[in-house]
Amino acid sequence: MSDETREAPVGGTAPSRRALLGWGGAGLALGAAAAGVGVAAARSGDDGPATAADGGAAVPFHGAHQAGIATAVQDRLHFAAFDVTTEDRAELVALLKEWTRAAERMTAGHAVGDGAYGGLPEAPPDDTGEALGLKPSRLTLTIGFGPSLFAKGRFGLDGRRPEALVDLPKFPGDNLDKARSGGDLCVQACADDPQVAVHAIRNLARIGMGRAAIRWSQLGFGKTSSTTPDAQTPRNMLGFKDGTRNISGTDTAALGKHVWVGPGDGPKWMTGGSYLVARRIRMHIETWDRASLQEQEDVFGRDKGEGAPVGKAKERDEPFLKAMLPTAHVRLAHPDSNGGAMILRRGYSFTDGTDGLGRLDAGLFFLAYQRDTRKAFVPLQRRLAAHDALNEYIQHVGSAHFAVPPGVRDKDDWWGRALFS
Repeated sequence: MSDETREAPVGGTAPSRRALLGWGGAGLALGAAAAGVGVAAARSGDDGPATAADGGAAVPFHGAHQAGIATAVQDRLHFAAFDVTTEDRAELVALLKEWTRAAERMTAGHAVGDGAYGGLPEAPPDDTGEALGLKPSRLTLTIGFGPSLFAKGRFGLDGRRPEALVDLPKFPGDNLDKARSGGDLCVQACADDPQVAVHAIRNLARIGMGRAAIRWSQLGFGKTSSTTPDAQTPRNMLGFKDGTRNISGTDTAALGKHVWVGPGDGPKWMTGGSYLVARRIRMHIETWDRASLQEQEDVFGRDKGEGAPVGKAKERDEPFLKAMLPTAHVRLAHPDSNGGAMILRRGYSFTDGTDGLGRLDAGLFFLAYQRDTRKAFVPLQRRLAAHDALNEYIQHVGSAHFAVPPGVRDKDDWWGRALFS
């Protein structure tokens, strides 16, 4: 860890809160002195209180694209949608800068600001501390901007909303909960350790207090798709392999064609970004568990053991779509049935207790990235909602759509800089 990284405050050029809090006229001097002690500790060889991890895998934060999209899918998810509560554009910009600096540190395995301890006892710590001693765990933090952020009269962005950032239509069968839908901002935290992911969202929410508040959030486990096709395909809560034909994170041609926004696709600030659709899909687990094996396999169009398409022997054998029932999920979702359209999936399973009637509140938290939602998710979901046999066993209960800007290029860049410039 470089000295430059250790010294980076949460608020960019702004001083730590420890340098601002104190008592009466002596408070500023006392706070500044304490902050100096904290920075000195951060520079020390043992990293003092400013480190949240002592090693392990870290995914680079800076790059042309945001990490957490084509990145190899991690084991755990904490996804949060935020409402921006300030009406001041400058405060929103300051928040995005502070979030970026915090994200840089947390994804590298370091604590936020001066850390969770060792500073001024009378001031709240800069970091909540539950990730102390934990490895980076391949943490990625990915931000997106919702349609409501561009509303006229809010932040002067009404002329900068991309045409592709549409209000998603209501699809047949949708039973959307407004409390679990929408949001001005989203942050997707993925990691191999659930506590690392939760720590990241918790600290961004703490930093945002007074300027942004969590509207809804979702924990996820058991990734249901993979961007590394050489690895074993994960299974969803219905017991079937999911995402066999997902776009590979190393397939630059497919990513360029289906995932990344290209020059001329829309506003320049979105070039290199993507569009994210998040859907909370409740699975009727108890009904599914009473269906026969043959019915389950007919619904998907694959066998349950190997994951092979109907009439084939291996999972990755090219499917013969006409051998499947017309309502089979694989047949309807296949690119050949959708004009070649593809999405990059990063979904996770969830189980959120029971619904009060003894039924599991469980299912799939669906995350899909694409170059243009109008040409990918929307027509695909219309087709599935109208004909998919799987609809008997699932229901979409939450929905959101976000414009995901390109990556943070260097330490002087920040989330959304091109949008607000």
